[in-house]
Amino acid sequence: MVPPPVSDPTTTIEAVRTTGGAGPSGAEQPPSPGPGRRLLGLLRPHRPRIALALVMGIGGIVLTSCGPLLLGRATDLVAEGILGGPAGSPAPGVDFGRVGRVLLLLLALYVLASLFMLVQGRLTADVVQKVVFGLRQKAADKLARLPLRYFDRHPAGEVLSRTTNDVDNLQQTVQQTLAELITSVFSLLVMLILMLVISPSLALIMLVSVPLSAVLAAWISKRAHPRYADQWAATGALNAQVEEVYTAHSLVRGFGRRDLAEQRFDTHNEAVFRAGAKAQFASGTIEPAMMFIANLGYVVVAVAGAWKVIGGTLTLGEVQAFILYSRQFSQPIVQVASVAGRLQSGLASAARVFALLDEEEQTPDPVRPAAARRAIGRVRFDRVSFRYTPETPLIEKLSLVVEPGSTVAIVGPTGAGKTTLGNLLMRFYEVDEGHILLDGVDIATMTRAELRGQFGLVLQDTWLFGGTIAENIAYGHAGATRAEIVDAARATCVDRFIRTLPDGYDTVLDDGAAGVSAGEKQLITVARAFLAQPAVLVLDEATSAVDTRTEVLIQRAMNTLRTGRTSFVIAHRLSTVRDADVILVMESGRITESGTHDELIRRRGAYARLHAARTGSSPVSELSPPASA
Repeated sequence: MVPPPVSDPTTTIEAVRTTGGAGPSGAEQPPSPGPGRRLLGLLRPHRPRIALALVMGIGGIVLTSCGPLLLGRATDLVAEGILGGPAGSPAPGVDFGRVGRVLLLLLALYVLASLFMLVQGRLTADVVQKVVFGLRQKAADKLARLPLRYFDRHPAGEVLSRTTNDVDNLQQTVQQTLAELITSVFSLLVMLILMLVISPSLALIMLVSVPLSAVLAAWISKRAHPRYADQWAATGALNAQVEEVYTAHSLVRGFGRRDLAEQRFDTHNEAVFRAGAKAQFASGTIEPAMMFIANLGYVVVAVAGAWKVIGGTLTLGEVQAFILYSRQFSQPIVQVASVAGRLQSGLASAARVFALLDEEEQTPDPVRPAAARRAIGRVRFDRVSFRYTPETPLIEKLSLVVEPGSTVAIVGPTGAGKTTLGNLLMRFYEVDEGHILLDGVDIATMTRAELRGQFGLVLQDTWLFGGTIAENIAYGHAGATRAEIVDAARATCVDRFIRTLPDGYDTVLDDGAAGVSAGEKQLITVARAFLAQPAVLVLDEATSAVDTRTEVLIQRAMNTLRTGRTSFVIAHRLSTVRDADVILVMESGRITESGTHDELIRRRGAYARLHAARTGSSPVSELSPPASA
């Protein structure tokens, strides 16, 4: 029994927006730094490269800022040559040699500035790629440490969206904003200094626009952030719905639910569209607003500069340079405002990624684990209690001893806790109370890798990976030879159908194993488990997807392979558990009956009723003597 995953993406969006992706445990977490501070923390190890990029950026800005001064000097040389000097001296003619030298110097400055900015861009891109590389690695490691509870409650598409879409958006945002912030802020400072040198009064006019622009940009950005959060939450819900429908596309078509699936997609797509449109509109209004304020300042400076030229307090070249600086001064303001808008999108994605990284992890392995050894397979459940949710009891005070080499069959109605026993045995979930011992050693004192290395697992759901059939079988034992793979396949009746395929064991399967029947996929997973040569086998409905003839063949193979191994067989088909050493009947998380098949039939209890329901016979018809003639 596994709790159903979240199926309503609308609920998922609301949960992410209101709780920031809080873990399923519901435990109160200490407040963590905001996503902006955490991003800065990720950049801290790369301070030398960032400092060098900063120096390159400042160098490029300073060189570029000298351009208007040189251009104004060239303009003054031309004006003096044509109109005469400022004291009314006659026009000497244009000295094209001096003008040419000034223009060549201007060209050299621009080339050198471009090289500086190129180096800065390369350094910035390198830093961002390394940060995102580390963030992806942390996300992958986090997924490996998350408990199974997390994946029970979060759609796969939502999890993938956080580790792909949100990380990619964060990468683009940081790469674009980091360089622009550096250049824009220092451009403002350099331009302001140069404008103050040319004309303090005109510079004060431009300064008036700075606080007005900053207040307006902050006001708009504050309202854009929640809209970006909604956009990326809606994107995650859309990915979850697409992944769900694509995975079960045969089922969707088989039940004629294609129209419903398309309607749900349209609903989620509309939600992404609306959230994205609101977010883009909110951040998109920043740049036009800044341009409006900048253009007002530009007009005022142009008019005031003209009066100063007429009054003789400034030359035409100085006013030209100041106007160019005022235009360049407004561009960094617009860029900073635009960066602030894009930054809200990145921070929204960062919050989702960091929420994943902050999820409660499974309990760590013990610092001093029990000594590794080859298990012989004695399993003991000592007053074990477990609940998926605190308010719903499932297994209460369960005690059980399984001797080495014996086969234990677990039967019972759906939801009785049969599969849960296997999950607890392999520590997919941790027990709430009690202990589980393997050869007298509490499994909680073992590392998960050591514990699970003693088990072979075949689940009801068949999982095959992209690769050849041989590689899928060899997944159960790293470094297995082709001969060992073939032997395992023969022992589990897989070899007979593999050899009918054109490429045999080298047949390539995708992750959905298209072209291979459900029964054949099940056989491959059985061969995979057998190749591992485990001390304990856990077979959870391992023959549920095979035909009767194949089931008989697998049962024979299992009888051979179970020799000397403890086996837990979870089954609904009672025909698969007849030969078990002991059959456990579970109801509501408790063992209500135990014994062999014949013993349980004679008791006329829950197993006998279950058997009668499966076979349609009287509970004791199998063992009743034939009626006398």
